[in-house]
Amino acid sequence: MPMRIAHALATMRPFFSFEFFPPRDDAGMEQLFATIETLRPLRPAFVSITYGAGGSARARTIELAKRVQREIGLTVLAHATCVGSSRAELRGLFDDLARAGIKNVLALRGDPPRGEAAFTPPSGGFGHATELIAMLHRNYNFCIGAACYPEVHPEAQSPESDLAYLREKVENGAEFLISQLFLDNDAYFGFVERARAAGIGVPILPGLMPVTNYEQIKRFVAMCGAKIPPKLQVEMESRLGDASAVEDLGVAYAAMQAVELLRSGAPGIHFYTLNRSPATRALVSAMLAASAWRPVPARTQRARHTLIT
Repeated sequence: MPMRIAHALATMRPFFSFEFFPPRDDAGMEQLFATIETLRPLRPAFVSITYGAGGSARARTIELAKRVQREIGLTVLAHATCVGSSRAELRGLFDDLARAGIKNVLALRGDPPRGEAAFTPPSGGFGHATELIAMLHRNYNFCIGAACYPEVHPEAQSPESDLAYLREKVENGAEFLISQLFLDNDAYFGFVERARAAGIGVPILPGLMPVTNYEQIKRFVAMCGAKIPPKLQVEMESRLGDASAVEDLGVAYAAMQAVELLRSGAPGIHFYTLNRSPATRALVSAMLAASAWRPVPARTQRARHTLIT
């Protein structure tokens, strides 16, 4: 049975989740469906399906979300963004998801469409995630999630204004937060402490992306305002030209990140899979083998006060 993610975060340990994006064609969809099947034995708390703005992309998002929950039996978190949709179109999307038994929605503003420098609210649509969250909270019974940025949203005027906006998301109905990717755990720990001090009390799920391609991760961190730690950058650059060595290092580094996060009290790990299973499967299998979610006694008390709701 699908669960509300806020309840799962409060009751499940270990807690892992995986993010996927809808492929562009039917062949890619079937390949992704097979990938999700290979990850099912790891018993993820949920899988998230990113949102494709526009007619055919939006339809694939809905189709994939429905199939994963109906045929594979996993709890689904369906993404929704303000990009390219009017309020009426979004209501149609949410009505469809509700009829399909989807219980969880991640409400996002979304990035500007390709080729546009800044986000422009669509005609008859929303300009901010806070507005989308408020509408969902008023009209539906979804468990609503929102995004957060440990190293500050690239468009934020300051860390303080970023936290104020995040608090507004929670006040409008967000029940949990998923962080953008980060490669320095101190960024997450510091962010959670600042969020708690700002009155944000909902669970904050850290998002990790194993580095399997160095040029690709450089693009991702540039887009989301994250940083590559200098020592990791040196080690990655020393392996350029050897794709296997880069991937091995990336998986090992992400495993160390995950162990520290879990043993310091993070409620779980959300993995950005890029629709690939080997790295994610290796990481989660290692976490399960090591019982990595059991806190280290010396840090348990601090973790309970700063990282867990």
